[in-house]
Order: sequence, then C-alpha cells, then structure tokens
Amino acid sequence: MKVTIQPSQLSGIVRAPASKSSMQRACASALLNIGETSIYNPGHSNDDKAALDIIQKLGAMVEFRGDDLFIKSAGVNPVGEEINCGESGLGIRMFTPLVALSNKKITINGKGSLLTRPMHFFDEILPKLGVKVKMNEGKLPIEIQGSLRPTNIEVDGSLSSQFLTGLLLAYSAAGAKDVSIKVKDLKSKPYIDLTLDVMKQFGFRIPENRNFEEFIFHNDYSLIPPSGGGGAVQYTVEGDWSGGAFLLVAGAIAGPITVRGLDLTSTQADKAIVDALMAANAGIAIEAKGIKIHPASMKGFYFDATDCPDLFPPLVALAAYCNGDSTINGVSRLAHKESNRANTLQEEFGKMGVIIDLNDDIMIVHGGNAVKGATVHSRHDHRIAMACAVAALKAEGKTIIEKAGAVKKSYPDFYNELEKLGADVSLNNKFKLYE
Repeated sequence: MKVTIQPSQLSGIVRAPASKSSMQRACASALLNIGETSIYNPGHSNDDKAALDIIQKLGAMVEFRGDDLFIKSAGVNPVGEEINCGESGLGIRMFTPLVALSNKKITINGKGSLLTRPMHFFDEILPKLGVKVKMNEGKLPIEIQGSLRPTNIEVDGSLSSQFLTGLLLAYSAAGAKDVSIKVKDLKSKPYIDLTLDVMKQFGFRIPENRNFEEFIFHNDYSLIPPSGGGGAVQYTVEGDWSGGAFLLVAGAIAGPITVRGLDLTSTQADKAIVDALMAANAGIAIEAKGIKIHPASMKGFYFDATDCPDLFPPLVALAAYCNGDSTINGVSRLAHKESNRANTLQEEFGKMGVIIDLNDDIMIVHGGNAVKGATVHSRHDHRIAMACAVAALKAEGKTIIEKAGAVKKSYPDFYNELEKLGADVSLNNKFKLYE
C-alpha cells in the first residue's frame, strides 16, 4: 500500500483513537476476571484484534454489541495448543506469563518483526516460576507449560516494562502472597502505573510499589477471589496519547486543529508530548473540550524520551520544523521496536532533507531547513509511517510513503482522519501490506 501526501492545510476537530496500551491491558484483565467485563470505547487496531484473538484462544467469550465489547471468562482455560500475538510486542510480553497460569503445553508465536525481537527474558525468568520453556535461540516461537508458581525473583527492566506488566498480572491472578518482584533499571515507569491502574479498576490484588524497584504482594487478600475481582466489571478505554501525539504535531505544523479525547490525568507515558510541544514554543492551548494547536514560530528543544520512547517519531517530525537543533535523549530504547527506529528515522527523514545525528543515547535533529517531499519507506513500522506523513504536510512537493499500511498496527484510521482535517491524501491499495 502506497500513500501520497501533498502539502496541505489542516483545520477542524478530531478525536484521538482508543489507546492500544489501555485496550490490551483491559483484554488481559477481562480474561483473568471471573465474570463479565464490559469494555467501552474499544480499539480496533491490529494489536487490539490480536489481543482479542488471544483471549478467545485462552477460553474467553467475546461479543460486540454495537460499539461496545463484552467479555465473559472463567480464567485461563486454553481451547487450543497455540496462540499468535501478531506483531504486538506488548501482546507477547504480557500474555506469555498469563498463558503459563495453565498447565497445558502452549506454543506462542507471532508475525513480521516480532519474529526477530529478543525474548530471552522468558527463558531466564519463567523456569524460576516452575514453568517449562522451550525457545528458538531466544526468538519465537516459544513453547511453555505451567502452572506458574509465584516466588521471589529479580528481573531486568532495562529492555522493556512490558515483561513486568505480564508478571504483575500473573502473580495477582495466581494469588501471590508474601512474595516480591525486584526490578533493576526499570524503563517506561508510566506504563507500569497504567498496568497498576487497570488492575485496580478490575479489583485485582495490587502489590506494594516501592519506588518501582520492588513490588511486594502481601498476605492480606483473603477476601479477594484468587483470579481477580470477580463479577461484573466496566472499563472505558482511554484515548491514545501515542496516536494523539501525531495529531498534535500535525496541528503544530499545519493546523489549526482541535484534538479531543485525551486525558491529561492519564498515566500514559506519551502525554509528555505536551511538554515537548511547549518546550518547542508550539501554539498550544489546553481547554476543557480538547487541545487546540496551531502553527507558530517554533524553536529547537531538549526532551528526555527514555520513559516514552514511542514519542521519538512524532518528536522528529516536530523537530524538523523547529528553528535550530533539537536534542532527544533515550536512543537506546529504540533498537528492538518494529524497526531499529533510530537508524530508520535518520535514513527516512534524511530522504526528506532532515539531518539527524546519533551519538550514543542522544539524537540531534537539525531543524529549520526546508523539509522536502520524497519517496520514503515505513520499514513496516506504524510510527515511522505516521511520522513521515505528518512531516509531509508542509514539505516542498509531494511525499510518497511505501508500505504505508503499517499504520493498521495501532491507528488504522490515521490517513482517513488526516483527510477529514483537509490533508491531500491519496491511497494506492494495489499493493499488499507486506509484499
């Protein structure tokens, strides 16, 4: 799939998509919840669909009634011998410990870039919890057989917080008592806040959080059912700050627009995009009904993205239109994404005339020069496709994005939303997504 974007002027109101971080955690929690869960504002990205497929293969019943989602579950009771996480990094890292709650042998697989991402974590940690693990040299597929037995462990949180999310859910569901999970060098702490918030809303056991260095499950939960809160749970999926970040940057470059559906009290890490926009002197106003944003004379900025690495792509698009150099910290978090995002951003934005320097954990984007229309490639990475599309809005000449359909992973309506706001977007659907 190719998308062509001509220089455009945006105006209007747009609602941020549903958060796949929130949606996938809700699906996992609904699987563990004994009873029926009602999920409002559910997402429909490829990662969300993968999560729904997984929980059905693990025994949950899923039904849409209009726009709302209803899930009935009796806990983890696999109905097959394999699950597939698609390309979802959160899916594989969160659901694998939940699969291990069953004593059935299950093969866990994925697609696309997920097949190349390191999964040594499970081989190192799950055997300590009584789980048999068979791996493919640290890569997918993984064959596991539980049942998982919570015990005191220490884990490395430097690669991703998503492994810890799965363990916290699994420990809670397994009735962990008087045990703790110690964590070294945890990254993306706000995502653990989101996990704990979802667990709380579902009535699950909540561990004591000691400064994100140790999570202790105390022996004081005798009145709470072992598999969670139990009964009817209602959960509303938040608006997505990750997807919303691209809309906000688009408004700063080519607005004015108003973005609705983003909660400033959210625990989502990517709400920090507001701080970056303010640091860049973007024309932003936060109002009760949404965030208004319009073009202004923007300046180079400094931003630490260590805890929110998904913001790198929209930040690069923003920095390209700032006068002077912008410095973004946290490059080491980008190596094991859908692509090696640091190098990919450097190469694809280089085609658009934007010079990016990489120096260990620092990225420097040299802004203020004319952004040029060019033919770029998503590298099958949804956030790269969206970043190039946003940068194209005020480029000199048209931009063609190859493999542009990668956005379906997280924000399938992205190009349609840009078009509704006035962007000149042409889709060529003759090409298969991963040909």
